[in-house]
Amino acid sequence: MQQRIKTWLNQYEPMTLITFACIAGGLFLLQRLTSEVLEGETLGFDQTILLWLRQPGDLSLPIGPSWLTHAMGDITSLGGVTVLTILTALATVYLLLDRKTGIAVFLFLSVLSGWLASTALKIIVARARPDIVPHLVDVSDMSFPSGHAMVSAVTYLTLGALLARTQRYRATRIFVMAAGIFLAVIIGLSRIYLGVHYPTDVLAGWVAGALWALGCWLVSKRFIARTADEVQSERG
Repeated sequence: MQQRIKTWLNQYEPMTLITFACIAGGLFLLQRLTSEVLEGETLGFDQTILLWLRQPGDLSLPIGPSWLTHAMGDITSLGGVTVLTILTALATVYLLLDRKTGIAVFLFLSVLSGWLASTALKIIVARARPDIVPHLVDVSDMSFPSGHAMVSAVTYLTLGALLARTQRYRATRIFVMAAGIFLAVIIGLSRIYLGVHYPTDVLAGWVAGALWALGCWLVSKRFIARTADEVQSERG
C-alpha cells in the first residue's frame, strides 16, 4: 500500500497536488457561498457594504472624490466583453505567430468555455441585481456570480498562466501572474463600488474564475507539450 501511494505521489509534482487541494477547497467555498446566498443569509452583509460606499445624505453619490468614480468606470470596462474579446483575440494571434499553436487554441477554448460557465451560473442562481443603491452604470442581466469578476478572472488568470509558460525568467513569470490577479481584483472591486453587484456576487465570481483558470492550468500541463524554451525557462 505504501509503495502504491509513493508511486502515485511521484507521478505528480508538489505544485500540482497543491492545485488539486486548492480546487477542492474552492469548490467547497463556492458551494457554501451559493447556498448562503440562495437562503438570503448574506443579504444583511451585502447591503451594509453597499450603503457604506455611498454618501449618507444621497445614495446616488459614492464616497470619495469624483475622479475615483470616473476611474472605477474605466477599470470596470477592463472586465467587459468587448475588451476581453479583443485581448483574447490578440493574445491568441500572438501565440499563433510565435508558433505556439497548442497554447493558442487552448487559451481561446479556455476563455470561451469560462464565459459560457459564467452565463450558466447566472441563469441557475437567478439572483436579481441590488436595488438598495442606484447603479452608476447600466446593467441588465442577473447578479450572481458577477460576470465581470468571474470572466476577468478566467481571462486574465488563464492568460497569465499560459503566457507565463512562454517566459524564460522566473521573475517575469511571477509578474505576469501577479498582473492577472491584480486586474481581476480591481475589476471585481469596481463592480461593488458602482453598486451593480453585491460583494458576495464578486467573491463568488473570483472563486469560480480562479477555479476555472486552475483547472485549465492543470489540463494544459497534462496535455500541452512543453517546448524547448519552456523547459529552459523552468530551469531559469
